[in-house]
Amino acid sequence: MPSPGPEPRARAGWQDIYAKSLDCVHCGMCLPACPTYRETGREQSSPRGRIYLMRGVAEGRIELGDLVRDEAALCLGCRACETVCPSGVQYGAMVERTREEVLLAGLREDAVSRIERALLRHVVPHRKRLGFAFDLLALAQRLRLDRFAAKLFPARLGAAHALLPQIPPRHQRRAGTALLPARGERRGRVGFLTGCVMAELFPATNAATVRVLAHNGFDVVVPPDQGCCGALHAHAGDAQTAHRLARRNVDAFKDVQVVITNSAGCGAALRDTGHWLAEGGKSFAAKARDICEWLDESGLRPPPGRIDARVCYDDPCHLVHGQKVSAAPRRLLAAIPGLMIVPHADPGACCGAAGTYNLTQPAMSRAVLERKLDSLAAADPDLVVTGNPGCLMQLRAGLVARGMRARAVHPIDLLDRAYGARS
Repeated sequence: MPSPGPEPRARAGWQDIYAKSLDCVHCGMCLPACPTYRETGREQSSPRGRIYLMRGVAEGRIELGDLVRDEAALCLGCRACETVCPSGVQYGAMVERTREEVLLAGLREDAVSRIERALLRHVVPHRKRLGFAFDLLALAQRLRLDRFAAKLFPARLGAAHALLPQIPPRHQRRAGTALLPARGERRGRVGFLTGCVMAELFPATNAATVRVLAHNGFDVVVPPDQGCCGALHAHAGDAQTAHRLARRNVDAFKDVQVVITNSAGCGAALRDTGHWLAEGGKSFAAKARDICEWLDESGLRPPPGRIDARVCYDDPCHLVHGQKVSAAPRRLLAAIPGLMIVPHADPGACCGAAGTYNLTQPAMSRAVLERKLDSLAAADPDLVVTGNPGCLMQLRAGLVARGMRARAVHPIDLLDRAYGARS
């Protein structure tokens, strides 16, 4: 029987990482699924290699220094490795705990990390502050100051500007209702998490989500005291803030039995609440459903409208790998008359968005995106369909930069159109 090895470091975080690392059997099945390994060919930039580094730190054999910090940051957190792992290694949780330890050790004090941390802690979770920030961005776009500023700022900020879509009008971003009643025969009552990025950049998709749920017989409750899901904070290693935000949503949705999201990242975070919070976390996580998953599970009411288009469905990582939802969105799209789903290579591979990754790791993000665009170019669809705001922004920017004719849309936008809400 193999030796259990040295005792892991005293901190609870490293004890948890060490315990999870023991599930890895070093088979290497994760390597071809890992975007960063495919780009670099480096063992240390694979899930297996990073687990070796994490376990080495936990056992006191490897220093918690720049190498561990950089590899933890280079990981996209796409969790594709979890899908192919025969041992059920909880790799995503390990990476987030390692990033937490890196942050606590004071190893992320560069300017970019400080700005990211300040925005995530003091702007993103606060609806009024976030709304004001987008008001300023919208004004800059109208005056075309954003284009001028992008030329003056460093390349990284210029790349961020390219990702940003046109900010919707303020009245759309502030629109909302506490309850939308079901249409036709009532089938139940659900809560809807509006999200941070979705509410500010994709309010039309949020409105479409509520309408589609109502079309399918559900009363939709939108609690006014809900907030950010904490996904971006958890990915950045700020577990304390992520857990605090999760607690707020547990309380906000206490009176509903199902919580619907239309953002894959938010949905994965809601399900992770079961691990984050000892009190009420598991029951809240059990309520979480992606909009496509819920409509498929409930039985979609056939949409009457026709959409003649060739579409490629591209799996958001935190839906297909984080929540294990793959077939449901495809079944919903297939139910729309006229819509033809065309295959493309490796739809479950990451597009390189990964929360704030395309801002903090722009070079690797672009390399991962190029593989995705090659796949989509070969299929030549009219539309690229995906269910996560970061993926939508990443793919939209990439399609434009490549000069491709396809545009990226959320699956619910197509369903909403098929139900007749949009021309």
